[in-house]
Amino acid sequence: MEKDLNLGVQTMRYIDHGVGGAPDCMRIAQRARPSPGEGEVLIEVAYAGVNRPDVLQRSGSYPPPPGASPWLGLEVSGRIAAVGGGVTRWRVGDEVCALVPGGGYADYCVTHASHCLPVPGGLSLLQAALLPETYFTVWTNVFERGRLAQGETLLVHGGSSGIGLTAIQLAHARGARVLTTVGNDAKAQACLAAGAERAIRHRDEDFVAVVQELTGGAGVNLILDMVGGEYVARNLRALALEGRLVQIAFLEGSTVNIDMTPIMLKRLTVTGSTLRARTVQQKADIAAALEQQVWPVLTAGKALPVIHEVLSLDEAPAAHRLMESGVHIGKIALKVH
Repeated sequence: MEKDLNLGVQTMRYIDHGVGGAPDCMRIAQRARPSPGEGEVLIEVAYAGVNRPDVLQRSGSYPPPPGASPWLGLEVSGRIAAVGGGVTRWRVGDEVCALVPGGGYADYCVTHASHCLPVPGGLSLLQAALLPETYFTVWTNVFERGRLAQGETLLVHGGSSGIGLTAIQLAHARGARVLTTVGNDAKAQACLAAGAERAIRHRDEDFVAVVQELTGGAGVNLILDMVGGEYVARNLRALALEGRLVQIAFLEGSTVNIDMTPIMLKRLTVTGSTLRARTVQQKADIAAALEQQVWPVLTAGKALPVIHEVLSLDEAPAAHRLMESGVHIGKIALKVH
């Protein structure tokens, strides 16, 4: 049975993007406040993170998986407003951050209780809102799928993005050497401050040549790539023996023509993943690993999210335009309550 704060409100604000399109298709609308089902919680949203998948969904190129909310927003922070049956860990009033299956751009949203995490000690609700989507993605791709180990070298493409800066910080905190690619000097400085040893200006430098120089010709052990396109073949050349390429997005396209020979000769692993389509249990497992492995790092004041700008919920179109511009460094958030 649902337990809640005896909420009087039956409707709520949310961002409606209609049939999708340009950022201005988004508007504040009203809909019924959802209720948590078995194993779920209702969160009164304080802040919602803005992420690249939100932009892709709004534009019509990344439809939500079956059963997921059709609305925008994949990570939030806030307070538990109601709990569904079978929920034992959380109580009404608890402050949490959470990975949500959509609907985060709203006054309230529902998610599975196992996808919630406590706000790390010393962090604000704003900071906590910017953890789930990004840190879930980095942890599962860099450390679980990519198997990055202490002393290895990681190359992060797009290092000044929210994902990029998180990967740099967590890899550095766990004893890896980190290289990254960036577009300008301001982004380079942000990556160096986050723990990167070298920021490669991709417009002026060949990252393959720089990697070979910095590693004595050995190459890097792991590459985290969000670019795709012509980067794929170059990534294979930049990898060391037994290296791993983890693909998490394709900003420059997913259809490529490459020579597969380096994969055989260097015994490379090419893999990738998406987060939203994973099962409830898989996401719960990632949450548990984060709480054990990463939350102590955050509580110690390390690897904290880098915040570029905070806008109000009704400024969601401006937040998406900022994301699409590519000028931001770190994360963008919407303040809801």
